[in-house]
Amino acid sequence: MAASAACAALIAPPAVAEDTRLFAKLTPAAQETLRQEMLDNLLALNEILSLLADNKVKEAGEVAEERLGRSAMGKNARLPFEARPGPQMPREMHKLAIDGHFAASEFAGTAASGNRDAALAKLPALMGACIACHASYRTR
Repeated sequence: MAASAACAALIAPPAVAEDTRLFAKLTPAAQETLRQEMLDNLLALNEILSLLADNKVKEAGEVAEERLGRSAMGKNARLPFEARPGPQMPREMHKLAIDGHFAASEFAGTAASGNRDAALAKLPALMGACIACHASYRTR
């Protein structure tokens, strides 16, 4: 009997923690735009880290500014409203996104000097903006 209880415990589905993040209600089109943007951001971050590992600091800054920084803001403005995530986000979520753009530009400005250590010191703020948003909000 004890053995059957132990087996049942082993094959029972794992308990799923409740997702306590705030729900950001976006249209399906805006969800898709945001999902693609987040995937592009991950690719940009990977490229930035690879460039830093190769000591190509200035190039890492250029990628950060072009793809994540203030230069990347507003790129969805040409889309129909239902596909634009920014205007549909809760105000605080949108502020986190904007903070991320500014952190990327700050990293880019520091990286432009070529000082790898100074650029690396800016990475936590850049990643922190991403982490804060993903830890606080969900779209599904």
